[in-house]
Amino acid sequence: MNGSLRIVRLANFVAPASGGLRTALRELGRGYLRAGHRPVLVVPGERESDHETEQGRVITLPGPLLPGTGGYRVLADRRRIADLLQDLAPDRLEVSDRTTLRWTGRWARRARVPAVMVSHETADGVLRAWGLPERAARRTADALNIRTAHTYARVVCTTEFAEREFVRIGARNVVRAPLGVDLAERHPALRDPVLRARYARLPETLLVMCSRLSPEKRPGTALDALEAMLRRGRRTVLVVAGDGPLRGRLEQSARQRGLPVAFLGHVRDRRRLGALQASADVCLAPGPAETFGLAALEALACGTPVVVSASSALPEVIGTAGAVAENRGDAFADAVELLLERAEPDRREAARARAERFGWGTAVRAFLAAHDAPVTVPEAAGGAVPPVRSAGSRGLS
Repeated sequence: MNGSLRIVRLANFVAPASGGLRTALRELGRGYLRAGHRPVLVVPGERESDHETEQGRVITLPGPLLPGTGGYRVLADRRRIADLLQDLAPDRLEVSDRTTLRWTGRWARRARVPAVMVSHETADGVLRAWGLPERAARRTADALNIRTAHTYARVVCTTEFAEREFVRIGARNVVRAPLGVDLAERHPALRDPVLRARYARLPETLLVMCSRLSPEKRPGTALDALEAMLRRGRRTVLVVAGDGPLRGRLEQSARQRGLPVAFLGHVRDRRRLGALQASADVCLAPGPAETFGLAALEALACGTPVVVSASSALPEVIGTAGAVAENRGDAFADAVELLLERAEPDRREAARARAERFGWGTAVRAFLAAHDAPVTVPEAAGGAVPPVRSAGSRGLS
C-alpha cells in the first residue's frame, strides 16, 4: 500500500487483568489499521503466540513474571527480541516501557528505524509512590530521562504534566499526543438502576474506583475517603473494580475497619464495567503519578464526575468536570462532598461534555503525526487532528 508503514510496537507490564495500557494499545492499533498502516504489537505472556486481531498482528513472547506485581510479565530475552525486530523490518518502532526496553532505542538507531518512546507514567512520580524520598526520586528520574531522551528520536507524552519532567532536563525531542475514550462504548445511557441497587440502597452514595491495586496507584486512599464520609454521617458504599498485589491487604483492612466495600476483581466485561461507572455517584482516581488516567476519562464519558489526585496529570484531563484533592482520605471525602452539592443533571452533563473532547480518532492522528506517518483516519474514529505540540521537536530521520 502506498504510504503504508509497518509500525512495530513493544510493550511490557501488560497482563490479562491490566486496564489502561491494554486499552490504549488496542485502540491505537485499531486506529493505525484504519489509517492504512500495518501495526504489529509484541507483548510478554505465558506462552508464545502470533495472531491477526482487530488491532493488527499481535505477537506474544514468553516472559517471566515479576514478583509482587500481580501478574505483570516482561520481555526479557534481548536476543530473541532483536532477532524478531530484524525479521519484522519495521518502518517505525514504538516502545511503551522506558526501563527494561530502553535498549531497543539503540537497536533502532543502528537499524536506522525512527523510534519513539511513549511515556505512560512519570519516573519521579512512580519512584516517590514506591517510597523514594522526593529529592532522590527526582535525581534518579532525571538521570533515567536523560538517557531515554538521548536514546529515542522522539518521546511522546500524553499530557503537559507528563512532559514537564523531560522539559526539566532540557529534552528537545518531546511531543504531545493525548489518549482517548470510546465515546460510543462509554456513555451515560449505560446507567443501570438494577446494578446500582445491587451495591447501594437508594439513600446511599455509591463511590466506584476502577484501578489496578498496586502501590503506585494508592488505592488505600479510597478506603480512607470512605471511612471519612461515614464518620461524617453520610451513608456511603465503595465498589472497587480491579486487581493487583494489594488486593488481599485492602480486603483485610476493609473488614477490620468495618467498611462497606465490594471488591469485584478485574471486570472483563467492558459493558458491565461501563454500567458500573455510569451508575456511580462519583468515581475516585487516587493514583498520584498518573500521566493521563483512562479509567477516569471513561467515567466522565459515562456521565460520572471524578475526584482525582492533585499530584497527577488528571486535573489537566478532567478540567471542571470533577474535583481535585490532596493525597489524603479526608481531602478526597471533601472533594466528593463538593461534587455532590452540584445538581445531578448538571454534574453528569459536564462530565460527558468534557469526555467528548477526547475521542480516539484525535489520539490516533496525534500519535501518527508523532511518527511522521500519514494521518488520514476515518471520521468514524472521532475527533479532529490536533497540532502535535513539541518542546523543540526534531523530525524522525
